[in-house]
Amino acid sequence: MDEDPLLDRILRPNPPMKPRVLYAIVAMVAAVNLALAANFILHGAWPILPFLGAGVALLTWAFHRVQLVAGHEEHVTLTPSSLKIARKPGQDVVLDPYWVRVELDAKNQLLLWSHGKAVRLGAFLAPAERTSFAEALQSALLRARNPC
Repeated sequence: MDEDPLLDRILRPNPPMKPRVLYAIVAMVAAVNLALAANFILHGAWPILPFLGAGVALLTWAFHRVQLVAGHEEHVTLTPSSLKIARKPGQDVVLDPYWVRVELDAKNQLLLWSHGKAVRLGAFLAPAERTSFAEALQSALLRARNPC
């Protein structure tokens, strides 16, 4: 028999710009750098070229990382008998809600403690969202422990 969930949330990072927009930004920066490079070459300052290329490469890498992180999500389901965290991508975690302790540490990281081990949750959320979710989870855990 399936239990009704006391909490069922999907945590996702805020969506970044569309890939087409990010590629357009990289193309514009590359075009400006190319124009600057041509000007510097004409004035004999060719050693600046690797730095201009490194700037475009670093921007491209940063946008790529943003797109990778945008695909992350955590599906948190709490029933009276289990707390399930299904991560995409990653491994699923199942905890007994009776033993779970919710903690926001000094760096505002949301940690779930159970049997001496910590599970970090919602690392990609804004601090206010993380605090709000921690409060909702704590409240739902109390209802799971005291069903009456």
